[in-house]
Amino acid sequence: KFAPLFYLASMGLSLAVLLFGQEYNGSKRWLSIGPFSFQPSEFAKAAGILFLTFLITNSQKKKDGIFWMAGIMLPLLPIVGLVGTNNLRTAIIILGVILVFISHPRYLPFIGIGVAGTVFIAIFLGTASYRLERLKIWRNPEAYEKGFQTIQGLYAIGSGGIFGSGLGSSVQKLGFVPEAQNDMIFSIICEETGLCGAVLLIMLFALLIWRLMVIATHAGDLEGALISGGIMGHIAIQVILNIAV
Repeated sequence: KFAPLFYLASMGLSLAVLLFGQEYNGSKRWLSIGPFSFQPSEFAKAAGILFLTFLITNSQKKKDGIFWMAGIMLPLLPIVGLVGTNNLRTAIIILGVILVFISHPRYLPFIGIGVAGTVFIAIFLGTASYRLERLKIWRNPEAYEKGFQTIQGLYAIGSGGIFGSGLGSSVQKLGFVPEAQNDMIFSIICEETGLCGAVLLIMLFALLIWRLMVIATHAGDLEGALISGGIMGHIAIQVILNIAV
């Protein structure tokens, strides 16, 4: 019942980032309160899941057709737009949460939603040149000076071999791989635990996502199914994007 309030709060925090946010490594994504800082976009993920659940469970119309789906997604677009101006990855995660998919029996309307989502992402990519540049660097890091981070991440993965160098024994995290503790953490896991550790980690995430799907399908009501499915979609998309980096 507090979902609309949480959603409005997340919009206010996201707007505050644009006006008063702290910039780190060229991205304005943080709000600081004294010594404490946080990313409002993380709050927006949870608020989006709860708000979509609220909209769907309280919808009086027949849950069918592309117009109903568009009407449900429309109220979420403002937060996607606010977050997407400085954090496209999180905007994609919010946009990709699969609550509407779970509540709808047919597949055909998702073609229209998918096309609209692709256009939406393409517009955001085009509004900032550095986003397109990042894609080019990701495809061919050796051709760009800014490809240093991706190349060092690949070095970390390659040097791990089958069984890795041992926990805590990474060389690449000592300054070679920038942001080794967050964006590039998977490459360090590969270096320290090797192919075996990387596969084990992916299997653990797959198990977690599968269990969330089981919980969603066995939920006693639509609300529980949507919340579980939303969390599942959020984790699945975030894992895929972070590992793909």
